[in-house]
Amino acid sequence: MDSGQARDLLTDMIRVRRMEEKCAELYSESKIRGFLHLYVGEEAVAAGSLRALGPDDAVVATYREHAHALLRGVPMTSIMAEMFGKVQGCSRGRGGSMHLFDADRRFYGGNAIVSGGLPLAAGLALADAHQGRNRVTACYFGEGAVAEGAFHESLNMAVLWRLPVLFCCENNLYAMGTALRRELSQTDLTVKAAAYNVPTLAVDGMDVAACQFAAQEAVEHIRRGGGPFFVEFRTYRFRAHSMFDPELYRDKAEVEQWRQRDPIAMFTDRCTGEGLLAPEDVAAIEESVGVELSDAVAYAEAGTWEDVEDLERDVLTPAGGQR
Repeated sequence: MDSGQARDLLTDMIRVRRMEEKCAELYSESKIRGFLHLYVGEEAVAAGSLRALGPDDAVVATYREHAHALLRGVPMTSIMAEMFGKVQGCSRGRGGSMHLFDADRRFYGGNAIVSGGLPLAAGLALADAHQGRNRVTACYFGEGAVAEGAFHESLNMAVLWRLPVLFCCENNLYAMGTALRRELSQTDLTVKAAAYNVPTLAVDGMDVAACQFAAQEAVEHIRRGGGPFFVEFRTYRFRAHSMFDPELYRDKAEVEQWRQRDPIAMFTDRCTGEGLLAPEDVAAIEESVGVELSDAVAYAEAGTWEDVEDLERDVLTPAGGQR
């Protein structure tokens, strides 16, 4: 890794962290409403793995998708406006936090249904395969999705049809408030995927470089026509499941223990220790992100609400039906 790559990875993680911290602040001020699921602590997964993809590849995510949207190229201004529910948002203010979407960047959501993105990813990959396009569809989901039937059906279909899908399991140990050990008898999720003859890797999801290298290996396998690949990113969220979550299911000591492995702090220490970045480089990144964030909030504040006359726009019913 050279200094440029190190700077890019650190910048990506800091952009995500600062944006989400600001979203939590704005939520407490009731400027952002509805559900809000933060990615704080998991930044290394998105920052590392998304760098293995090209602009023609597709990304499907869960309702904890702010990082994926931002690092896929959706402008922070557009994301923040969507959080505010403004028309200038990437989903015209109709999706909010859980339904960020940008077809131009092949970012197909924010999906609020647990495991709902896996069949969607298989369908996108099937279309690419039929059209002879050498593309990859990366599908992000939590470990809770592994208990759903759609997970098993999608992996089985992907292998049978050799679909170019990168299955990215963000295992943060808690499906909402249910610990992994209480949910699944087999807690090594690579074993679940291997049962369908899917090649697998398990990687430290708090190490951004490890996440990038694992994703690169998986994407190379897929582009060679090898079919799907499953990567388990073993990570941890520092904040509650959502802003409504009282977080009674885990000890504060456990959270603090994981915070000692903060992916941003660890990578910063590594880069400065190895001479890849100087402290002033890190300060410059923080300053730049601060400006970007201020601009995004100002853009959202200045945005407009949808006109009442447009509320039925894109609302479809069967012919002759009633709304």
